[in-house]
Amino acid sequence: MPGRSWQRAWSALGLPAPDGLMPRLLDAWAEPPSRYHTQQHLRECLALLEPALDLAQRPGEVELALWFHDAVYDPQGKDNKARSADWACDALAQAGACDEVQLRVRALIMATCHDAEPVDSDARLLVDIDLAILGADPARFAEYDAQVRDEYRWVPSWLYRRKRKEVLAGFLARPAIYGTERFRERFEAQARDNLRMVTA
Repeated sequence: MPGRSWQRAWSALGLPAPDGLMPRLLDAWAEPPSRYHTQQHLRECLALLEPALDLAQRPGEVELALWFHDAVYDPQGKDNKARSADWACDALAQAGACDEVQLRVRALIMATCHDAEPVDSDARLLVDIDLAILGADPARFAEYDAQVRDEYRWVPSWLYRRKRKEVLAGFLARPAIYGTERFRERFEAQARDNLRMVTA
């Protein structure tokens, strides 16, 4: 599926995919110390996007943003999203994309910082896909929770538990975790069950 998704994204943009970029990206998604932000997460996101492409105003931009949104991931880094967005924009510039496309893709990637609820419809879709893991079945959610803890294994347990609870409680406190009706219907109830379990 990744190869089909990659070609579809660039085709939708009307641009040629830069030579050798997809394997470099896949390698980046496989770099340690990532445990959750890996090719597994990328593949899960791409699988969720494919049947939801009809919700996207600019599907090529949304799909490419997914490919890059956690391409740079250092658990101790503070600028992962910005560096991922820079990489995406560099690739788009190399392929001949205009500034407007680059700016929109950058904004999509930065929306996955989850520090504000997105207003733009494509950003809502992208963020919903990124957050779908919160509404996964209990076994996959437990695996995800353990994977994130492993990424932050250098953080003392007491501090990790406090900070992690704050982050997840923030999602639980929202009127709706998901911004699109389709994802709310599919994931909202399970996400709230999962989050209540780990924030209780």
